Amino acid sequence: MSPASAQNFIGLTAAFLAIIAALATPWQTFAQANQNRTPSPRQALQLRPVQRDVEYDIPSPEEIDRCTMEPVRVGKQAGWSVRGADGTILRRFMDTNADNLVDQWSYFKEGLEVYRDIDGNFNGKADQYRWFHTAGTRWGLDPDEDGRINSWRIISAEEVTAEVVTALARREWDRFARVSLTTTELKSLGHGPTKTKELEEKLASLAEKFKKFTSQPQGLDPNAKWLQFSGFRPGIIPAGTDGSTQEIRVYENVVALAESGGQNIQLLIGTLVSVGDTWRVIDLPQLLDGDQPAIEISGFFFRAQSGERPASTTPLPEPKIHQLVEELEKREKAIEQATPAQLATVYQQKADLLEQIIQASSAEDRAIWIKQLADMLSFTAQEGSYPQALERLKQLFGRVQKEAGRDLVAYVRYRLLTAEYGLAIRQPNVDFAKLQTDWTKQLEAFVTEYAQSPETAEAMLQLAIAQELTGEEASAKKWYSRIVEQFPGSHAAIKAAGAQRRLESVGKPLVLRGPSPTGETIDLTQLRGKIVLVHYWASWCEPCKAEIAALKDLQSRFNRYGFSIVGINLDHSPEAMQNFIREYQLTWPQLYEPGGLDSRLANELGIVTVPTMILLDQQGRVVNRSLQVAELEAELKRLIR
Repeated sequence: MSPASAQNFIGLTAAFLAIIAALATPWQTFAQANQNRTPSPRQALQLRPVQRDVEYDIPSPEEIDRCTMEPVRVGKQAGWSVRGADGTILRRFMDTNADNLVDQWSYFKEGLEVYRDIDGNFNGKADQYRWFHTAGTRWGLDPDEDGRINSWRIISAEEVTAEVVTALARREWDRFARVSLTTTELKSLGHGPTKTKELEEKLASLAEKFKKFTSQPQGLDPNAKWLQFSGFRPGIIPAGTDGSTQEIRVYENVVALAESGGQNIQLLIGTLVSVGDTWRVIDLPQLLDGDQPAIEISGFFFRAQSGERPASTTPLPEPKIHQLVEELEKREKAIEQATPAQLATVYQQKADLLEQIIQASSAEDRAIWIKQLADMLSFTAQEGSYPQALERLKQLFGRVQKEAGRDLVAYVRYRLLTAEYGLAIRQPNVDFAKLQTDWTKQLEAFVTEYAQSPETAEAMLQLAIAQELTGEEASAKKWYSRIVEQFPGSHAAIKAAGAQRRLESVGKPLVLRGPSPTGETIDLTQLRGKIVLVHYWASWCEPCKAEIAALKDLQSRFNRYGFSIVGINLDHSPEAMQNFIREYQLTWPQLYEPGGLDSRLANELGIVTVPTMILLDQQGRVVNRSLQVAELEAELKRLIR
């Protein structure tokens, strides 16, 4: 080893021990007494994975003293590995960005890496968790760094069923929600209106169904274990089916085999839908009896196309409701074909039908239809396509206040608030400052009144966004922090944690990677040594279009000084992005993932509006997190000097 390499390992040793001291108490004394000494295998083997469901090799107490600790270097990466007495690798701890701090902790089984804790933003805390080789494919993200996975970047269909079994056994709704299809993901899949409506109804009732399932005595034992995935091969639903706009990959009739209370059981997971590199459930599973007949090859998507429905374990609605639902489907199609002048009439017919369905439904189903009516009235009120929508929404809220539970009241109340705000902001000569003040007060009152409601997380998020956009960043940070603390695992918490990271990013390296439209992975760390502008944009954003000419000009003039642009597109369809790139002849690399402003790329830094520009210096550190295009040239000249 060269003197320079040796010095690098000495520095890494001290930093490694310091980080371990922060993560595991047994390292503290050793770190203080042994700075610059090689850490011992016994001390290294005291570390444990952040996630508890990891199977990895743990040598016996007699074997530990025969283990060895050795430095390892891979390119610019340096670290330590622990090997057993027979030379089999057991652990590896790596510094991947040459800052003398460990940012990857790897665990092995039978010589293969099966799990890794990752510090993706290089602040000394794990924020990503990955499984490898025989342990599977999972890649979990933990933006708030509390040791709990907030979302899955990669998870297979088999692993989703294992998560479902664990979530039901441990009564962990957040865990189940992480593998459930979200309404944002649903919009990105491009289903036709009928399927979208059916799925929205399923998703709206998931939380209540989960609560009911886990409160029953015949539910899963708390120590239930997933055993096996059982399912026929996945299928592709071609674009154009039932009005869909893109291909959709699904599993139907999936069954998970599990052990619960000393007995093997079957859990009908049902349908799984592919969303990028993840799979999602759309409904709550059902426990199957041991003598239940084999499931027919049908399901939510693979239904017979004749006039008759295949046999189903779910009973059909009462004849009256069934007839009303069929009429509702006709109104959905009529909305798609209606002219602007016809929309008000068609929306009124749809609202009337929903009111009738609500009256005819059972108490269990009524909440689903009330939510659908509230969503429709709030949307059409803000859009201006149904002038009577706001008044009908007020009437609905009045009825719900008298009859429904608190969470449903909060749901309708929040839609009413957003409808009133959306209408007000569209008025001519609006006093925007007064409107924002009133909006903030209404949201604060809502948060106080409905402190425990799921809608409160979204209200807090809107409060934080409003405060941030008006320059009240200290207040915005407080709201973002409250969301993460009070509603961990919710969509709002994911966005809030990202916003916190962005607001505190100046002076820190920005870690960001993602797929390009061509499937390549773009990683900002590959651009170290250059001045980089990260540009969040969308084709529907008019200010973004106005900036393009200025950005192209600056790129051509400052490219020779090492200035690069990386675009992050937040369109809901890749076609819209590609059309824009061709029309405006953009030449810099782009990152894209489905979901728009709710995509992973937007949520990792809590992006709430476009355009948003973040400028990095030659060391990859953020120098400006809210840059305006008019300020960019001066910033570039300053960094070049």
